[in-house]
Amino acid sequence: MRIGVLRERSPAEHRVSLTPAGVRTLARSGHSVFVESGAGRDARFGDDDYRDAGALIAYDAAEVFGRADLLTKVSPLTPREVPLLGDGQVVMGFHHLAAARRDLIESLLASGATIVGYEVIEDAAGDLPVLRAISEIAGELVVHVAAHCLQTNTGGRGILLGGGTGIPPAHVVILGAGTVGLRAAQTAVGNGAQVTILDTNLAALRRAEESLGRKIVADVAHAASIERAVAFADVLVGAILVRGERAPHVVSRELVRTMKAGSVIVDVSIDQGGCVETSRPTTLDDPIFVEGGVIHYAVPNLTSAVARTASLALTYATLPYLLLLAERGPESAARANPGLAAGVCIDRGTLVSGAVGRAFGMEAERLERRAGPTVAPRSVVSRSGS
Repeated sequence: MRIGVLRERSPAEHRVSLTPAGVRTLARSGHSVFVESGAGRDARFGDDDYRDAGALIAYDAAEVFGRADLLTKVSPLTPREVPLLGDGQVVMGFHHLAAARRDLIESLLASGATIVGYEVIEDAAGDLPVLRAISEIAGELVVHVAAHCLQTNTGGRGILLGGGTGIPPAHVVILGAGTVGLRAAQTAVGNGAQVTILDTNLAALRRAEESLGRKIVADVAHAASIERAVAFADVLVGAILVRGERAPHVVSRELVRTMKAGSVIVDVSIDQGGCVETSRPTTLDDPIFVEGGVIHYAVPNLTSAVARTASLALTYATLPYLLLLAERGPESAARANPGLAAGVCIDRGTLVSGAVGRAFGMEAERLERRAGPTVAPRSVVSRSGS
């Protein structure tokens, strides 16, 4: 199969969807890989690295779109890229369609392409292996981001996460005990912060307690517990995930107003619309804004700040699925792997994601009716973080 690796064009997107090591694996399996020139530059992978791995370098996006059967991306397709799609082409990436614009969805449907979302691909246990790989990195980053935003020179409260001798540490409140939430809790505890983590999922809270013991307060998330924790937070981390769906607003604008001046919100759920009502997407070039005296950091591609690490993690997580698709084609691969089938949001121009359909009031066809009875995407909904 012919596989294309595109250079990312979203604002401040520095990651690349496939590293030279991944290209080498695909090339040695007999597949042709076309890499757009400069695709790996920001992650410190040069065109020569890709050539040495067996790739053919393409000098613009149109050439990659024109030659590849399977395209790999990191960030969602841009409005300028969608018209380049061909009928039957497969595009893999973090599409987050439930939080996209309706006109983009309609354009994708009209293209006749197949859209596979990394964020909803599942493994045999029903977990989200590709999303987890990136979420682990995001969970560590949010604590570093929050510590920086708390500094006086950025407009923060001027406090150190771990406090000092005789000086109380910062109070970090984490909404969601999934991958991001748990990794953030581990990192915050390691920096000496006081940590409260909230979730509706008792099993997720139990895992957090087993990992961190009495170093954290694990609380069941409901209106009263969220209100109490947010009001006392120096840092609020939003790590809510409803699988494939737009994130719910669990922190209202009114509740944000109860926070202390100079406190910090890091809304990691922003790629799915955000779980804090006052959040809006920002970029790494201009990552923060202040509302109600509270600093907001809401960068959808947060892990682009560590582009090389994130690109390596993404390649390791996606390569098995890329190999399966390349060797068997999309229909056979989906029949063989229900977890991969769960990642198919649009199949040859037909919406097959119920979550996206609900978000836009569109009819969604079940994928197994199109690809055969052995395809059975899961419909598990989790609120345990991303």
